[in-house]
Amino acid sequence: MLLAALLATAFTARLGVWQLDRAAQKIALQAAIETEAGRPALANAELGGAEQLHRRVLVRGSWLAERTIWLDNRPMDGHTGFFVVTPLRLSGRDDVILVQRGWAPRNQLDRQQLPPLATPTGEVVVQGRLAAAPSKLYELGEGSTGAIRQNLDPAAFAVESGLKLLPLTVVQTSADSPDDTLLRHWPAPDLGLQKHYGYAFQWFALCALIVGLYVWFQLLRPRFRKQS
Repeated sequence: MLLAALLATAFTARLGVWQLDRAAQKIALQAAIETEAGRPALANAELGGAEQLHRRVLVRGSWLAERTIWLDNRPMDGHTGFFVVTPLRLSGRDDVILVQRGWAPRNQLDRQQLPPLATPTGEVVVQGRLAAAPSKLYELGEGSTGAIRQNLDPAAFAVESGLKLLPLTVVQTSADSPDDTLLRHWPAPDLGLQKHYGYAFQWFALCALIVGLYVWFQLLRPRFRKQS
């Protein structure tokens, strides 16, 4: 019983410490994100690879409006609609970057009807931050290839469209024309710190319970019986 109690105590305590370590890693990640966001904005010529994740950008290019993708079932400000993703052909370069332009409401009566979208022609300036691929939702079966989709895989979209895509996307933070009506109340990334702290508390509580039960049943209770 002593060996079992020691093993269980060590195991649950180690799991609690591991959850605290995971929370510390998330805090360090958030600090790194804030550090990257505070650096000067990147221009077209400076765009590179995944190591630039979370950097601010100020890029110039022209919209490929015919390639716009509407990601369905995306919430913003308590409403469900579309995330609008449009490729931007970068000025002075031969490659393209996907831009998460903002959120647009969905027609509740006709799910296939797209809302009006003002897409300027000619060169535009886009301000934002670099991010990975758009967030994915659970999807049954294979993904669709139309304008309205549940998810967008940049690698598959590059093959489908024939575009030379950069490995990151831009989360746009400012309007690119006076007619721009897209919402950009992008939520801050959820690091899940409360989840890790909650799990740590559960493991430490279980550890304390095991110690308490061992002390009661193996040490205290036999003494009380002898005394009685």
